[in-house]
Amino acid sequence: MDGAHRSGCPINLTLEMLGDRWSLIVIRDVMFGNRRHYRELLNQSEEGIASNILADRLKRLTEAGLLTRRHDPSHKQKGIYSLTEPAIQLVPLLAQMGAWGRRHTPASRELSIRAQLLEEGGPPMWEAFMAELRWMHLGAPVAGPSVLGALQAAYERVVAQHSDSRSNA
Repeated sequence: MDGAHRSGCPINLTLEMLGDRWSLIVIRDVMFGNRRHYRELLNQSEEGIASNILADRLKRLTEAGLLTRRHDPSHKQKGIYSLTEPAIQLVPLLAQMGAWGRRHTPASRELSIRAQLLEEGGPPMWEAFMAELRWMHLGAPVAGPSVLGALQAAYERVVAQHSDSRSNA
């Protein structure tokens, strides 16, 4: 076993790769928010990630093989981040984390709707979403309706309902 790891336990090794406060948040934002540029990840972060932390996590996730970075043809200094196959395979884990969080934390309705739909859709929806992510990030062929589009539309409906209920109060 490599001495750089605490143990060969698969849970430990996964936590060593993903267990800090920000790594899964960055993957979540690329995956569910389709945020592909550094500025989008920084400025649209729900949690307010600091620029130095974001830069570090993008570097770590790229080195770990969970993201790739290619140059943006529209701007010499910009990069476009993409999920790799191992990151795409995190969809079931993130769906389960979202389901658990909906049940056991004070999660907001707006930020829970995607988790609710993924939980209700179960493995067939997760597989369809992973196929869509493979198309978006890896250039693989895709068939069927957009899961990401459905998740985003549900989120926008709940945000609009929440906004309407506050303005009518």
